[in-house]
Amino acid sequence: MFKLKTLVAATAISLGMSATAMAAGTVTFGVQAPITGQYANEGQGIEKAVKLLAKQLNDKGGLLGKTVKVVSCDDEGKATQGALCARNLSNQNVFAVIGTYTSGAAGAAQPIYARANILQTSDGTAEQLTQHGYKLFFRNAPPNSAEAKFTGEYLVKGKHYKRIAVLSDHSSFSKGLGDAVDEAVKKEGGNVVFRGYINAGSQDYRSVLTTVKSKNPDVIYFSGYYSDGGLLRSQEKDLDINADFVGGDANQNVKFAQIAGQAATGTVIVNVPAPENLPYKEAKDFLADYKSMYGELPPSIFTLTNADGMRAIVKAVEATKSFDPNKVADYLHNLRNFPGITGPMGFDKHGERLGSAFQAFEIQPDGSYKTVYPTH
Repeated sequence: MFKLKTLVAATAISLGMSATAMAAGTVTFGVQAPITGQYANEGQGIEKAVKLLAKQLNDKGGLLGKTVKVVSCDDEGKATQGALCARNLSNQNVFAVIGTYTSGAAGAAQPIYARANILQTSDGTAEQLTQHGYKLFFRNAPPNSAEAKFTGEYLVKGKHYKRIAVLSDHSSFSKGLGDAVDEAVKKEGGNVVFRGYINAGSQDYRSVLTTVKSKNPDVIYFSGYYSDGGLLRSQEKDLDINADFVGGDANQNVKFAQIAGQAATGTVIVNVPAPENLPYKEAKDFLADYKSMYGELPPSIFTLTNADGMRAIVKAVEATKSFDPNKVADYLHNLRNFPGITGPMGFDKHGERLGSAFQAFEIQPDGSYKTVYPTH
């Protein structure tokens, strides 16, 4: 009896100590993002946002009493590095991973995080990311199909373009979005006079633009990234191509205007509403806090959609009072109208973001954005 009582008491003490250690311990969030390389501007914004949110949580006593720790891994926006980052962060016992920016890197990491039972959020918009059945994967931004539908409507019914050229790079994200826009334009009764590709990062796109010019388009739509989009726009002007330029969401970055120079003015970019266009207190507060901490504003909307991914996970942890990834995921799959920085949000059973509306922004001479569609 004595031994049994002693054993029970020892067990209770052990459990109590474990609970105390857990309460006083840490919870680690991973950041997987292109912190260096072609998309470093985006990756650094994502990392800064996560660190800001972690600091805010810790200033308030942590998350369920745990100190929030952040560890980062640079995937350079590449699939191979994405898989390596997933293994690296999994070995560090992270609870959740915020990022990454490119669909290729996100897709390569998915099965590794799934096997490790780690929550993953991403801005990757390739359709297949939410089609694999990974319960712990959540997309922060709307998929290509939603953006393409809006873009097709804008190009055909909003602007009434008669001759549309569609350009992409060969990445899964850009090709998928370009194909979807091509299809959406045709469904709206529009006319695609050219469907072509560039090799991302090659710097000189005059050859493909000369071919585009021969088709006499009244608009060029580009579904790739800002680093190439800015050069395309600049070189389009150099070749005296008299066509408007519309970019997909990955072109919305402060670097686009810097790369394109004076040619950036008048460019239209399609994306979810920018924070300054949202009437939400969450957006205004986050922008002010970000600028206070880093002395600059976020480089693009994707800094904020990733912040929303982390904020949604934090909400689920607090609501379920649990760090069980499956319990958190169950809550997130039923989340509706959460007050996100980028607007009310939730997730469906596949981890697809709900509640996002697109807008078309025109770059002004000072580099700012003006919403031009829809007009209300």
